[in-house]
Amino acid sequence: MMCAGCHNPDMPSAKHNPAIRFSPLILETARLDAKDALAKFQTPAEGLSAETAAERLQAHGPNDMGREKERGWLWRLGVAARNPLVILLSVLAIIEFATKDYRSGVVMSLMVVLGVGLRFVQEARADAAAARLKAMIRVTATVVRGGKPREIPLRELVPGDLIQLSAGDMIPADVRLLTAKDLFIIQSSLTGESLPVEKTDAPDTTPNRPPLELVNIAYLGTSVESGAATAIVLATGPQTYFGSMAKAISGPQVETSFDKGINQFTWLMIRFMMVMVPVVFLINGLTKHNWNEAFFFSLAVAVGLTPEMLPMIVSVCLSKGAIAMSGKKVIVKRLNSIQNFGAMDVLCADKTGTLTMDRVILEYHCDVAREEDDRVLLMAYLISYFQTGLKNVLDRAILEHEDLQPQLAQEGTRKVDEIPFDFSRRIMSVVIETPQGSHRLLTKGAPEEIFKRCNRFELNGDVFEMNPVLLFDLKDEYEHLNANGFRVLAVAYKDLDHRSQCTRLDENDLILIGYVAFLDPPKETAEPALAALAKHGVTVKILTGDNDLVSRKVCVDVGLKVDRVILGSQVEVLTDDELAKTVEENTLFARLSPAHKQRIVKRLQANGHVVGFMGDGINDSPALRAADVGISVDSAVDIAKDSADVILLEKSLMVLEQGVIEGRKVFANILKYVRMGASSNFGNMFSVLGASAFLPFVPMAPMQILTNNLLYDFSQIAIPTDNVDEEQVAKPRPWSVGEIRRFILCIGPLSSIFDYTTYFIMLYVFDCWNPARAAVFQTGWFIESLMTQTLIIHIIRTHRIPFLQSRPSILLTVTTLAIMGIGVWLPRSPLGPALGFTALPPLYWPLLALTLGLYLALTQTVKTALLKKGWI
Repeated sequence: MMCAGCHNPDMPSAKHNPAIRFSPLILETARLDAKDALAKFQTPAEGLSAETAAERLQAHGPNDMGREKERGWLWRLGVAARNPLVILLSVLAIIEFATKDYRSGVVMSLMVVLGVGLRFVQEARADAAAARLKAMIRVTATVVRGGKPREIPLRELVPGDLIQLSAGDMIPADVRLLTAKDLFIIQSSLTGESLPVEKTDAPDTTPNRPPLELVNIAYLGTSVESGAATAIVLATGPQTYFGSMAKAISGPQVETSFDKGINQFTWLMIRFMMVMVPVVFLINGLTKHNWNEAFFFSLAVAVGLTPEMLPMIVSVCLSKGAIAMSGKKVIVKRLNSIQNFGAMDVLCADKTGTLTMDRVILEYHCDVAREEDDRVLLMAYLISYFQTGLKNVLDRAILEHEDLQPQLAQEGTRKVDEIPFDFSRRIMSVVIETPQGSHRLLTKGAPEEIFKRCNRFELNGDVFEMNPVLLFDLKDEYEHLNANGFRVLAVAYKDLDHRSQCTRLDENDLILIGYVAFLDPPKETAEPALAALAKHGVTVKILTGDNDLVSRKVCVDVGLKVDRVILGSQVEVLTDDELAKTVEENTLFARLSPAHKQRIVKRLQANGHVVGFMGDGINDSPALRAADVGISVDSAVDIAKDSADVILLEKSLMVLEQGVIEGRKVFANILKYVRMGASSNFGNMFSVLGASAFLPFVPMAPMQILTNNLLYDFSQIAIPTDNVDEEQVAKPRPWSVGEIRRFILCIGPLSSIFDYTTYFIMLYVFDCWNPARAAVFQTGWFIESLMTQTLIIHIIRTHRIPFLQSRPSILLTVTTLAIMGIGVWLPRSPLGPALGFTALPPLYWPLLALTLGLYLALTQTVKTALLKKGWI
């Protein structure tokens, strides 16, 4: 009995993706009988010989599904090094070595190795974890060759192979059924429909039947729910429907909002540098007439303006998040997806298994007026209990009411006969002997088929004739259950004489007693998880291929507001502009094809959202790849896991909520470095330009700039370990170059103010106009610059008052104090003369303390004002 909602919404249209297709061979073979199907593939009754199978394997290739190509360590190293900042630093290091400035070259090379090496190691660890997960999955098929069944790896199947199928088996290729006994196939990975569909071995000659509804064809990626069958393989690998979809969605991973944000920030800094460095070079060369010194000074400034630690900070933050997530039943395949969790403000998810338990249960047993009636449950239980055929998912749901079994034993009820289920009748019956010794025929099945065989109905113990007026009302009652998303079976009975055998002809003049209604119920955790996601600013939208009535009920049950259901047929005809408005206004989208899901995700992204997609079926793969973060589960089909960024070991929205929080922590720490590096570099631009214009010497020696930059970078290594305030993870935090630009323009010049006060102090208090005292000036500015850049992270890292209302991590505090201590120690250390440093006057230190105090106070004041205005 084909279930309601088995219309094939997932049949992709050529309009959207012509590469996703069904082979004409499937339609042709479906019309043939079993004997002709074997003849078409030249397959003998005992199966292919080993030699023939080997020849066909050579001709058709292995039965491999589309998956991501394995990448070696050299490729990963290239990806880690393929970064504009890394390339820039490498070029500058080469120039330093070429001009025999080996000390500077070594420092720059060390920066490159740190950034690239750490990113390479962390991403290799994440890839290895994902590979271990994939290695857990082993799939074989039972094939008949030379008359003997044997297990072989799925990849060795060839067209024309005979295979045997039983309950729990995955369909290993696109196949035509040759024999089938009580066969039910789960097609949810293709259609999103949670209930199994029935398959037979009869030729299917129905004209224009959608391929997924062919009664004798089963597709790769689906599975056997119950029953047994033999089948002939029609297509393998890329020629299957599964394979054509894998091929259609293969290609480079879509650039996410995180990738775009990092790239925009990187090029913003590079543009600053490309303007700044030539100007500094010209000013110093023209004013000081030492072009060699001006050249090296401008190279050092280029390094100072480059946020070279950004790749390392990003990689460490992301890998730390991945390690944290691994303890929460999550495997992170792509590190960037951790931040996208945090930035995500829309989560699109399939209904089945995400909101629901992915397990059918008996929800109601009621009389014809929809009032609960235990007699209906008892009769349904007797039918399922005594039937000898394979019990399907609905029978198992009924039999979970084990409390009825002792009652049957006590009453002495026994089975007399059985009329098995078949596809033409869509009902089944058993004959029982009651405790009183009478015989009774009990029947259950599709309501429309039961109604044809009933002439009376029972209500409150009384039996009434089923006249045309009442028939309409009775149908209205079970249709009401259908409209509320239930799968409904009708139950009827009639008393018999003491015959020991019955036939289908006895299934008439029945008395309708009521209905049993089934549902894939919502998870208990679904409603609180949705509330938690909403609290954190994540809107959930349901994208399913399933029945719209079922989907609406589930959404309402878990607290999702559904004013309107948008069907795939409506999505098909909407323009992009119309769809952009529709996806904002609606929560539930049903009967969708893979192309529809992908299109909805892209429209949401075009509207400015960071979109996550959670799915586990073949039909989810295009949307998984298109989303900013694709989420799948370890029980998903391979193609879904290959398309995903994150694999959950437990299909739970509660796990996702933890991922959102972790992602926002990652983003908050990355943003600390971005804001600090951007504002410091912007401020340094004004400071260096001014100093270069009016000083008779360079404001800091090239080696001093590189030393300052290296120490400052080391002070920031601990940022990934920093604590994150609650308000920083309360709402989605997407990349905003505009926000970063405002932060740069407002906070950056503040450091320049105090750089200029330091210039004034060094020039007029300590008489550094004299070029002979250039080392004193350079040492004084070196220390002030290092101190301000190192301390500013503690203002930027929180929206609160630093240290008092929000404390940094111990490691960040330690690195800050250590680098500040090194800065104070260096001028008096044995390394001081080699770096061009000298001892500073005692008065410098209290003036420095005053400068730092005023700088921190002013920056905190401006930051607070910007937060109140909502600018950052």
